[in-house]
Amino acid sequence: FRSQLQLAQALKLPVVIHDREAHRETMQMLQEERSGEYGGVLHCFSGDTAMARTCIDLGFFISIPGTVTFKNATRLHEVVRAVPLEHLLIETDCPFLTPVPFRGKRNEPSYVRYVAAAIAALKNIPFETVASTTTANAVRLFGLPCRVSGKT
Repeated sequence: FRSQLQLAQALKLPVVIHDREAHRETMQMLQEERSGEYGGVLHCFSGDTAMARTCIDLGFFISIPGTVTFKNATRLHEVVRAVPLEHLLIETDCPFLTPVPFRGKRNEPSYVRYVAAAIAALKNIPFETVASTTTANAVRLFGLPCRVSGKT
């Protein structure tokens, strides 16, 4: 993991991190390596609000998976409410973590709209705002040469 962070720094590229049951170790290494200089994303975020804020302070985006649609995902709901939309990305984590109403079935990329809808409901903002802002965030993070179409 440390080598991945160092390679990203050397190449001036963002990193994509899936931290699973290693929050303390991940945060320690991100701080030691000063890994946020070129940005990155905590994919399939499962930490708490304090961890999310620290990640943002280090220059990372927080990516919200389909579990945000689960009614018992209270910690993730708190994170979504606390983190400004300008620091969020959305994802499906296909083929896993399928959002409601398809929970229990194979996840599909088209289900990302349910993640956006859940975030919109939690933040009490329009769906279109979530869709356009998170798309713009991804374009900015990865330096993509495209415009936001506004289509969902």
